[in-house]
Amino acid sequence: MNQHARGPLLPPDRGPLSAAVAAYLRGTGPLPRPADAEAADPYGDDLQLALYLCYELHYRGFAGVPPDTEWDPELLRVRAALERRFRSALRADTPVHDSLDEAIAALLVEPAEGTGVTHFLCAEGELWQLREYAAVRSLYHLKEADPHAWVLPRLWGRAKAAMAAVEYDEFGGGRPERVHARLFADLMTDLGLDTAYGRHLDAAPAEMLAVVNLMSLFGLHRELRGALVGHFAEVEITSSPGSRRLAEAMRRTGAGPAAEFFYDEHVEADAVHEQVVRHEVIGGLLAEEPELAPDIAFGIDATEYLEERLARRLLADWRAGRSCLRAPLEAPLRTPAQQPAPRNGRHPIHPESPGIRTV
Repeated sequence: MNQHARGPLLPPDRGPLSAAVAAYLRGTGPLPRPADAEAADPYGDDLQLALYLCYELHYRGFAGVPPDTEWDPELLRVRAALERRFRSALRADTPVHDSLDEAIAALLVEPAEGTGVTHFLCAEGELWQLREYAAVRSLYHLKEADPHAWVLPRLWGRAKAAMAAVEYDEFGGGRPERVHARLFADLMTDLGLDTAYGRHLDAAPAEMLAVVNLMSLFGLHRELRGALVGHFAEVEITSSPGSRRLAEAMRRTGAGPAAEFFYDEHVEADAVHEQVVRHEVIGGLLAEEPELAPDIAFGIDATEYLEERLARRLLADWRAGRSCLRAPLEAPLRTPAQQPAPRNGRHPIHPESPGIRTV
């Protein structure tokens, strides 16, 4: 019996970097050279999966991978090379506001004519698209708030107290059935999705891997604590209106009570969290370390940049009638409401659908 059987299975590779990292974790091959990361697409499937595999060792790990691999010096050396490639691209590509005040002000303005993913799902999203959205987002929501917990030892005073208060709420306020990751699993059950941790990693596009990797990157580096706070602020400030639209999408499509509840809960909770994060977490951090203001702004803007890349990917596929996933979802565990099939004639919720983007 494998003494390290707990945790999700390692996913199929997406190129030479992720193949080599996975082989090393299995004990069947060498790591890639750190120099190999320099030529890789910083936002592509291969680098993002390789980095995700490295980061996941700090969460629940993988079945068959010894826990002490988390601190393997050679693996950390390769992870650092992957991070450098990702970080340098983000620094070069992210449109950054001139000041933190401008970055926050931009988040507080809801466009009159919204065109993002939540607007699409609210107005015209079909049940198969909501299932795909939940599967993609499960990479984060099944460990919701975990990446942000890394910052707590790096804060103090007002910022630490306020961040801990928000995290306590995210973790259910002492009630396991109210932990937000548990609530999202309940949402997935309503949508007929497998709720196993890591189950949908292979299906998720690189754009989603990058969103989750950004949280781990910021959380695992003390020097990036300001960026992590900025990231958290972006999430909390924009969550409430987006959650309201998603709750309406779940109601309109008959997704189920737990699916509705997850987003209804975030409408109320994140409206409060927004105020706490803006005034106490950011305000408290700046009172102690005002020099971190540019890092907080970068965290906000880098999060917006990667979320917009993900939105473009999802909307381009859905508007063309295609699945956004790299692999098909399992058939729903309950019969969903009848939904129009994509224009390719194959509904992505059925096993026979390829569910793979071919353009």
